[in-house]
Amino acid sequence: MQSLVEPFLDELQNVKTLDELNQQIGTLRDKLDVEHLVYHSVNSTGDQYAALTYNPEWVDRYIEQDYARLDPVVQGCYRRFVPVDWKDLDWTGKAQREFLIEAIDSGVGNQGFSVPIRGPNGQFAMVTISHTATDELWQLYTQERSRTLILLAHFINQKALEIERGTDVVALKNLSPRETDSVRMIALGYSRAQAADALSISEHTLRVYLESARFKLGALNTTHAIARAMSLGLIVI
Repeated sequence: MQSLVEPFLDELQNVKTLDELNQQIGTLRDKLDVEHLVYHSVNSTGDQYAALTYNPEWVDRYIEQDYARLDPVVQGCYRRFVPVDWKDLDWTGKAQREFLIEAIDSGVGNQGFSVPIRGPNGQFAMVTISHTATDELWQLYTQERSRTLILLAHFINQKALEIERGTDVVALKNLSPRETDSVRMIALGYSRAQAADALSISEHTLRVYLESARFKLGALNTTHAIARAMSLGLIVI
């Protein structure tokens, strides 16, 4: 997927308006070979912006019925900091089941994967891909691409913030070699115990390095720190 990320980031650098960002969302959707790609942001004052590939009729219906109040994807992402597979959400309520049926009928797809993002000053955003596929094929797809999707989600949000606010770049301190190594090991999929063993340090020391890196990167959690470190070129995986 690295061959997809680098060209997209080059194109994203040239985006200057929200309309251009919306066009890039459509291009990325095609490259990811999924049914839909959605970016949705809500800032601290409640102002919203979305760049998406959904059918306009479905978007109008969603807004008209205020489906966000019951949508398990929105509710689930708002309570989480890690990516969410739609199959892991609670669809048992009658209203939620009916909403899902209507969404599928409107071409959203029966599978989805969403990345929640917490930005500055209370901003909340999420990036979602959805598709029509079997559970088995979707699991393989997301397992292979989850890290790439997290990275892309944070890049998209960063660009949206830059367009909206002029810039959202914060001066960052350099990571130490040990902080860099610790973040890289977790990014590569090592558990904390495995990473500590590979670096010949204790798990407690590893946690200290990760927390220090998170603070320097201005990240809300380890996943966010990994995305920030990758986007800044501090780690390469």
